[in-house]
Amino acid sequence: MKAAVFRQPGKPLTVEEVEIDQPLGREVLVKTVAAGVCHSDLHFIEGLYPYAAPAVLGHESAGIVEAVGDRVTAFKPGDHVVACLAVFCGNCDQCLSGRPNLCLNRAATQRDPAGLARLSLGGQTLYQFMDVGGYAEEMLLHENALVKVTPEISLDRAALIGCAVTTGLGSVFNTAKVAPGSSVAVFGCGGVGLAAIQGARLAGARQIIAVDVFEHKLAAAKRFGATHTVASSGSDPVSAIRQITGGGVDYSFEAIGKKITAEQAFYCLAPGGVATVIGMVPGKEKIEIDGRHLLTEKKLQGTFMGSTRFRIDIPRYVDFYLQGRLNLDEMVSRRRSLDEINEAFEAMKAGEVVRTVLTFD
Repeated sequence: MKAAVFRQPGKPLTVEEVEIDQPLGREVLVKTVAAGVCHSDLHFIEGLYPYAAPAVLGHESAGIVEAVGDRVTAFKPGDHVVACLAVFCGNCDQCLSGRPNLCLNRAATQRDPAGLARLSLGGQTLYQFMDVGGYAEEMLLHENALVKVTPEISLDRAALIGCAVTTGLGSVFNTAKVAPGSSVAVFGCGGVGLAAIQGARLAGARQIIAVDVFEHKLAAAKRFGATHTVASSGSDPVSAIRQITGGGVDYSFEAIGKKITAEQAFYCLAPGGVATVIGMVPGKEKIEIDGRHLLTEKKLQGTFMGSTRFRIDIPRYVDFYLQGRLNLDEMVSRRRSLDEINEAFEAMKAGEVVRTVLTFD
């Protein structure tokens, strides 16, 4: 099969013919139909976060089951499925406490490193990014990395729910627990940020303030539910948010992954407010806040995949879409082939797209 191979930071991905094994035990072989091009992958391509190479990147994918291992009971060939990088063992303390996104034993869902690899290239093991490896014509996954979805939803829309939508909505619903009638600010209007804006709308927020440097993204934010917008390229967004709200927001969300915007998300809070950092701030950077602000009971917290319980959450988000309450259609800015993956990342870096989706014949 064809896959986009990551060989070293700072270099383009290369589309190559790679080998994929047959499913064993609790594994599922999936024909990839669509894969979203996510900014998280770019962090690894640019070397901001380390990852073993060579590897097949990609983690926001949907497809159709082709074959299953002999211990799989939840899936069968022909099922439409969404992959999620929050694969869980189901038995550790975090899983049993209702926090499977923080699973302590992902190794239980992986193959023995001393045995036959799921993916290989010329006899060499290919690492599977976040146990998914979605930039490929097929995926071989543990069943706990998958959820079945209704065929009523197009798989190029369903793919977005595997990461951007689940992360954005989950950060609002599960991590921050936004209350009806509250005020919200969202920093960054890419795929995750727009999902957070939609989540705030669905949660009943009274004011939803979108912050971005690109005017076309702010225009999109208005269509997705923002009540106000702040262009941060030429002004201080904290002052603007305080002016709009009369003192600060109840909840803020940082969906970019930068030190400065994470700090701004905290400083724009009203007393007692909660700032949730969704974006992947580079590992060596430190977020700094003035200690006196802690006396006003403001909170700064992180989230991983929107605190998702994806087997529960993703079908609900699919229902929101099918009911017309969640806009996924406009989140797909462009569709490209696997061979155009590097162009898709360049468009992302230029701020030209909300989401590019790779589609596979």
